[in-house]
Amino acid sequence: MKISKSELIAILSQLNPWWKGERAVPNLPLWRRAVFHQLFAWVANPPAPRAVLLSGARQVGKTTLLLQSIEELLKRGMPPGNILYATFDHPIIKLAGMDAVLEAWQERVSQSKGTEYLFLDEAQFIQDWGAWVKHQVDFNKNRRITFTGSAMPLIRENQESGVGRWHTIRLTTLSFYEYIQLESYKEIKFFKDFFEQAYGGSQFGFRNIELKDDLLTGKLFKNLFQNVDLETLKNKLKNTAQLKEYDQPKLPELKSLRDLFNWPQQEFYKASELAAPYVARFHQYLLRGGFPQVAQIDNINQAQRLLREDIVDKVLKRDMTALFGVRRILDLEQVFLYLCLHDGGILKMEELCENLGVTRPTAQNFIELLEAVHLIYRLPPFGYGKNVLRGKFKIYIADPAIAPAVLLKGDSLLDDSEVLGRATEAAVFKHLFTRYYPQNIHFSYWHGKEKHEVDLVGEVNNEVIPFEVKYRSTSTNIRQLKGLLELCQKKSISRAYVISKSLDDFGLLNSTKLSHVRIMRIPAPLFCYWMGEMELSQTRSPD
Repeated sequence: MKISKSELIAILSQLNPWWKGERAVPNLPLWRRAVFHQLFAWVANPPAPRAVLLSGARQVGKTTLLLQSIEELLKRGMPPGNILYATFDHPIIKLAGMDAVLEAWQERVSQSKGTEYLFLDEAQFIQDWGAWVKHQVDFNKNRRITFTGSAMPLIRENQESGVGRWHTIRLTTLSFYEYIQLESYKEIKFFKDFFEQAYGGSQFGFRNIELKDDLLTGKLFKNLFQNVDLETLKNKLKNTAQLKEYDQPKLPELKSLRDLFNWPQQEFYKASELAAPYVARFHQYLLRGGFPQVAQIDNINQAQRLLREDIVDKVLKRDMTALFGVRRILDLEQVFLYLCLHDGGILKMEELCENLGVTRPTAQNFIELLEAVHLIYRLPPFGYGKNVLRGKFKIYIADPAIAPAVLLKGDSLLDDSEVLGRATEAAVFKHLFTRYYPQNIHFSYWHGKEKHEVDLVGEVNNEVIPFEVKYRSTSTNIRQLKGLLELCQKKSISRAYVISKSLDDFGLLNSTKLSHVRIMRIPAPLFCYWMGEMELSQTRSPD
């Protein structure tokens, strides 16, 4: 279908307001995710001549990261005409195709000499996108291409053309650390909106804000208040809104989990006391989840409904049909519902097929597609060769809040120790996966004798490191860790971690059974907070 060039130019002009002299992208969040710095490094100074693929689920923040990268380029003085943003989720742009978009861009604005920046959203809708990206990387050296995608099979199908042509950055849902930052951002946003209404926000430089610790402790507001009559501000604030308090103590910084083994006992007591306000917020994180838009909704039922209807349902009912031609949507929904009911469990295909009345090939295909659209993770059993090929996968839902939302749990999740434990285990895995994904760390689960298991096993720098999640009891003792002890003895493991529930259940666990193993207990809120904080720094120790 041929699209009018004037219509296409009009749409692109709306999507690229900087062509009209606007230096900033309108209504762009001030807050930036941890992965922004990694992404922008590839945009501005790529270490290799490759395109960049930002891969992640729907509504996880891919578009925002593209626009924030564009804003940073504009801030650094890049010619506006050399920057193109196009989303192929738009029906007209999808119909027009990539070549027509490039022609319209070149006709609408003149490009300056130098680098051109192309930001292409939802690239899976571009016809033969893998071949197109390959051609651009090979023959247009002055173009830097950043594109997003929500479907992993498309990446696998184009692996041959993609080798050496693009670098993949995986974007997961918010970490607990980012969730805390986002809550603080809501306070920043309140002040931003207030100052823009009352005094004119431009004089305060809000576009340059980044959420760092000095900002969160009030340094920004102290500087702002130097320019404002405080009595007037006080009266206006009283009449404007009731400001929610985000008074939280700063937790000690941790560069590596290994460092905990060197802590004196008083440090564990101190960290436990400081972490007390974070427990309730961790539970709220499990309820709302890590999708940025949903995480900012105060009402739990409303947040879960949005998560269920705007994210999960659209993926199952729209994307699966549009991208993969799935017609048996009801069967697909039932498979996903089954996985939500067994979140964190070992997948028994025979049981699934018998309960749902689907064939094994159909169920296997659906599970692969659910992984492809970033709704689930599959974990293989620990080991190599035939044991892995014959073993059963363990399934984690991609975000701890998805299963409770799909199952209509509301805040009753917090009263059900079994479901809360599963959600916590899913959160722990997601944080480990996100933290170590750039290093291609392999994760698995371990299954030993007499049904003994270990929830998660990471292989970091040729060292096997097990993680066991115990979030159903308030204290951990050595009798609860038979699987962990068996694995440590079998593989001569020197250190292991138990993710605990109580803040008092923190520190080294003494064991007389295995003298060579040191087991560190870490409360789940602290573990997830530190994993998210470590993600911010690329220079910290990888373990």
